[in-house]
Amino acid sequence: MSLGPGLLVAAPRSGSGKTTIVLGLQRALARRGLNVRGVKCGPDYIDPAFHEAATGAPSFNLDSFAMNRPLLGAIASQAASNADLVIGEGSMGLFDGIRQEIGRTGASADIAALLGWPVILVLDVSGHAQSAAAVALGCARFDPRIDVAGVVLNKVASERHRRLVEDGMARIGLPVLGALMRNADLTLPERHLGLVQAGETEELDARLERLADAVEGAVDLDRLMALARPTQLDGSDPIIPLPPPGQRVALASDQAFSFVYPHVLAGWREAGAEIMTFSPLADEPPPSDCDVCWLPGGYPELHAGRIANASRFLEGLQSFAESWPVHGECGGYMVLGMSLEDGEGHVHAMAGLLPVETSYAKRKMHLGYRVADLLHGGVLGRAGARLVGHEFHYASVTQCDRSAETAFARIADAEDNDLGFAGHRNGFVTGSFFHTIALR
Repeated sequence: MSLGPGLLVAAPRSGSGKTTIVLGLQRALARRGLNVRGVKCGPDYIDPAFHEAATGAPSFNLDSFAMNRPLLGAIASQAASNADLVIGEGSMGLFDGIRQEIGRTGASADIAALLGWPVILVLDVSGHAQSAAAVALGCARFDPRIDVAGVVLNKVASERHRRLVEDGMARIGLPVLGALMRNADLTLPERHLGLVQAGETEELDARLERLADAVEGAVDLDRLMALARPTQLDGSDPIIPLPPPGQRVALASDQAFSFVYPHVLAGWREAGAEIMTFSPLADEPPPSDCDVCWLPGGYPELHAGRIANASRFLEGLQSFAESWPVHGECGGYMVLGMSLEDGEGHVHAMAGLLPVETSYAKRKMHLGYRVADLLHGGVLGRAGARLVGHEFHYASVTQCDRSAETAFARIADAEDNDLGFAGHRNGFVTGSFFHTIALR
């Protein structure tokens, strides 16, 4: 197996334009006929779908905290297999992560160091000029494991502004690979959990073409490609982050249920599982010939009325749960509960399979890694099995049974601080707010 070269596009902070640059690069190079692949650092489950739309090939997550080295190697190897170039996208700031030993912080820099990829730094230069070079120099010197090989300037105000920024970069010896002028038309639509999903973004292909045109006109693509380096981490293991929950998995899939890590689905398929999708928003029940039902996260809070009125879906789900396991993650967990209050304060009855009531009107951000010890055996493993996942939502629990008997797991954060019981279990039905990334 030949592993192609890669590079990591990162930034000093969130909001610098990483995704815009990455998608433009991926589409611009793919339409040249190159086999371009994408990967996303960290636990973001939205951006990989945009990578796939831009390149025409699946994109996976790489997470130095949640994934062990064999799993990282398996995913990186599959992404780089026979690729002309892998373009990785960082998350948050280049070094932002958790307090853990170096190499296991979940930061994008860990992935660059592990794979031997150079870092291309995206700099939002609005509001400063030569001082941008000081930021870039700090990034280049902060971590000796990585190599910042060049910068792409974003949100440049004018040609004079560009010359001033380039003057600073020349003083520190960092090549400027390109500069994009400030252009609000290149911004992708967002909502409370990040970008509007790829499948919901209007005229996505046309938007990607405009991004590619802008990046191709502003960035020296040949020079950027020449900076890429061979992918160092080789893995021969299959991608199986956790065993499939069943042989035939009924997977809810539509605009309300879409947050599934691509590597998880790939692992289930590699282990021989069949995945049968259905749409709750289309009032479809889980297929009766499946032996497990999986409700992933998504945006049920934006579609609570339609879900509450989807009688065939709810009745089919309740019937399925009498004989077969059902598991819900985040939004799926909310739908398995008794009720869901939407953003306008309207309370909608849900499936009534778990003793929890949730509200999107009473918003509070919940964010971070979760290390979960299962309290009972089920679709995700035996009692005592340890999972690593991530939680990111704004919903609040307004009423629930918090006893150990009905809880799904006991959880801690990434620094091993005990967060108590999480989720619920009722017969064959389980659910929690965290998205499982891998079995530890």
